[in-house]
Amino acid sequence: MTTAIIKKFKSVPFIDTVQCGDSARLLKQIPDNCVDLVVTSPPYFQQRSYGWGETGEENSVDGYVDAVLDVFDECVRIIKDTGSVVFNMGDKYLTGNLMLIPYRFAIQAMNEGKVKLVNNITWVKTNPTPRQFQRRLVSSTEPFFHFVKSNNYYYDIDSLEQDSKPSKPSKITTLGNRYDKLIRESNLSKHEKTQALSALSNVVQEVRDSKITGFRMKIRDIHAPAFGGQDGGRNIQMQKNGFTIIRMTGKSIKRDIMTSKVESIKWNSHPAIYPEQVIQRIVKLLTPSKSIIVDPYMGSGTTGVVAKRLNRNFIGFDVNPEYCKQATRRIEKTI
Repeated sequence: MTTAIIKKFKSVPFIDTVQCGDSARLLKQIPDNCVDLVVTSPPYFQQRSYGWGETGEENSVDGYVDAVLDVFDECVRIIKDTGSVVFNMGDKYLTGNLMLIPYRFAIQAMNEGKVKLVNNITWVKTNPTPRQFQRRLVSSTEPFFHFVKSNNYYYDIDSLEQDSKPSKPSKITTLGNRYDKLIRESNLSKHEKTQALSALSNVVQEVRDSKITGFRMKIRDIHAPAFGGQDGGRNIQMQKNGFTIIRMTGKSIKRDIMTSKVESIKWNSHPAIYPEQVIQRIVKLLTPSKSIIVDPYMGSGTTGVVAKRLNRNFIGFDVNPEYCKQATRRIEKTI
């Protein structure tokens, strides 16, 4: 590590290392408001034995959620106002009931009043564990909850790859003629019709000039109310003006779904390795270059690997000494 980086992070311990120990205790050594992102995946509840009496081996769901929340509270404390906390959690069946553990955790986290839940990002597994259940479907998704503690969180939406195909350019003549006819036949007042026809002419010109790829128009008493409703929102515009126009830029929609396979590493014994592809997207979306990323359940080392590849700094904790060694080895081998 260069002298400049050491000086920059001199008040933050454990930079670019995997520390073996209890994360709830180790996190207390990190100062307030100094981390850009916490991204992690706690051990599943009573699903796998990690062998060290760690999180996941509690006697009850409530006990497990409380243990995770103890760590989560420290994660919230250490992130900056511009930072984010992302927790990935798996669920569990008990006596035939799906316990909804991730959602119990998320609700309690919000109820404490320290954070806001920005998104429930759904990880869709393309290769879930092959099982032949006769009375239920195979679970193939897990949530990544994105929390923040201020509205000033870093967010680079342009860093995400396309999740859907861009919209095709509209057929200008067809659209313009159809909406012109609807406006003239509508119950709008004479003034409202004049305003609507003028706005229609302007937006058609925007398509011709390639400023936008298309548009949709909603007219009062003809079309269903638009989404929204805040002051200046589309419903308000329909009520006040008699119409609203929705412009389309042709950019792909950035959805709260990330598709990836479940990964495995031949020489790594960790039983639950979360996907590099999803973590890469989250890191790019929520952090600038040279930021600090913390993973309190480092496990196989994926967070550290992604941080190193993307020119970020990391801090990792895990209670299992073997996992710490394997994660460190994996990160050191990363180019």
